[in-house]
Amino acid sequence: MYSSLRHSQFPVGGAKFLSTSIRSPASSHLTRSYATQSTLGGNGPSPGSKPARKQISVISDDGRYQWGELSGSEKVARATQQSFNFLIVALGVVMTGGVITLLYTDVFSPNSKTWQFEKAVSRIKEDPRCTSLLGDRKTIKAYGEATGSRWARNRPIATTIQKDSSGREHMHMNFNVEGSLNRGVVHVHMIKPVDEHKFYYRLLALDVKGQPRIILEQTSDGALGGKKSPLKILGINWR
Repeated sequence: MYSSLRHSQFPVGGAKFLSTSIRSPASSHLTRSYATQSTLGGNGPSPGSKPARKQISVISDDGRYQWGELSGSEKVARATQQSFNFLIVALGVVMTGGVITLLYTDVFSPNSKTWQFEKAVSRIKEDPRCTSLLGDRKTIKAYGEATGSRWARNRPIATTIQKDSSGREHMHMNFNVEGSLNRGVVHVHMIKPVDEHKFYYRLLALDVKGQPRIILEQTSDGALGGKKSPLKILGINWR
């Protein structure tokens, strides 16, 4: 009597099986199979491999990858995005500076029309001669000229600024005042002398219909840096 033992391997799907055959004279053969190794999903990625990342663009770049990890086209995309962001920030800074400058020039500067208007209104309200004609200072309101549009709620203040032959700036302003007793018109004439940085009153007056003019400020032209007319002899100007 004898027996023989034979081993063989064969793959089934993704697993390898070991087959053992036993032959003996009493029986033809007996085969037993058992698994020795399994690689489920044999075509999948190996455990140590990294998943492929999506290529970034100008819109999709969120900065998660370092500069050294980017390809040539991705570096161009990131540089383009950063340049665009820089331009947006620079434009915002310029616009903010322009708004601040405009506000200071037209509203907060002592030489602005708004500042001079508010100053003149305060002078009118504080002068007893003006309040005796217009009414209590709490009832006095100031406004500009009426416009042709019924939708315009704000009345602009008539203001002009120009330079004379001596290089001085002249500001002319007219506006209306109205109180509980009367209404009137305020006339403002200011001069900024050469090499000066602020305006001085040439004239500040209130006109009420039927009443004499009330002069709050009046200065001679020569006292505000006006140049005297040159002496002319034989057609030659002598200074």
